[in-house]
Amino acid sequence: MEAIRSLSRDNFLELFAIFFLIYFRKFQGYLLFEKKIIHRLILGLLLLSCILYFSRTMLIVAFILYASVNGYTRLTVKSIKIIGVFLLCVGLMYAYLFSIKIDRRAEGLENFLFKIKNAPEELFVTKINRNDHKDLWDHWRGYEAKRALELMKKQPSSYVVGTGQGSLVNLKFKAPLTSDGSKGLKYISELHNGYIYIFYKTGIIGLVILLSFLFSIYNTINKKEWKNKMDAVFISAIGIIFLFSTLTITGIYNSRDIIIFILGALLFFLHKENVDLKIKDEAN
Repeated sequence: MEAIRSLSRDNFLELFAIFFLIYFRKFQGYLLFEKKIIHRLILGLLLLSCILYFSRTMLIVAFILYASVNGYTRLTVKSIKIIGVFLLCVGLMYAYLFSIKIDRRAEGLENFLFKIKNAPEELFVTKINRNDHKDLWDHWRGYEAKRALELMKKQPSSYVVGTGQGSLVNLKFKAPLTSDGSKGLKYISELHNGYIYIFYKTGIIGLVILLSFLFSIYNTINKKEWKNKMDAVFISAIGIIFLFSTLTITGIYNSRDIIIFILGALLFFLHKENVDLKIKDEAN
């Protein structure tokens, strides 16, 4: 599986397609494909593809989609209790992972568990030995974010308006980020942590605008007129997904992201449904 994953990147389009197929009947009242054999065949192929490329991010996206289509992400007392239980389980899982020794060089399940265990350190541990590639890659996201924040300290106005879209982050050494045999990159434009990336480029103004947009699309699931609409449920799920993925893979600003196209399509169909409904009401 590791060899297969090395040949490609995760494709969330397939993951969304699986949930569309499974839950289409729940919202629309009928199967997306009339023939069950076609429905099962396509679902099986999509599941196989997702299993062969299995990642931490895909696991979390799948969980968010499942929680959203079942109504657990709405702001209710029940959902808050469920989220509380989930966070408790996550805490217990990490307590267990940190209590055992996991080899970072292992393959298969053990390697996957190491990546889960290392996720918090990868984001927030910033003190590293740059000459130790193992230490560097295990905490890379935290290091590049730290460098961006340190550069902002030298220009206090950047906290408000940022350093500009064309600004670069000085890593203080040539990091081996290229695959063309060059000596590496000392200056980078994009960061993995999307919140620090936007904060560095556009300041608190850009960060507030980003968070307001993500919350607005999440909130579609809490509006009564859209409560049971499939489009609104998945739009809301995407809002939560971007809140998470912006922390690890730049989220909505990831140039390779496919979810943004799914969001655009869903917003179009939701808007079209609202327009058609208004026209129908006016006609009556």
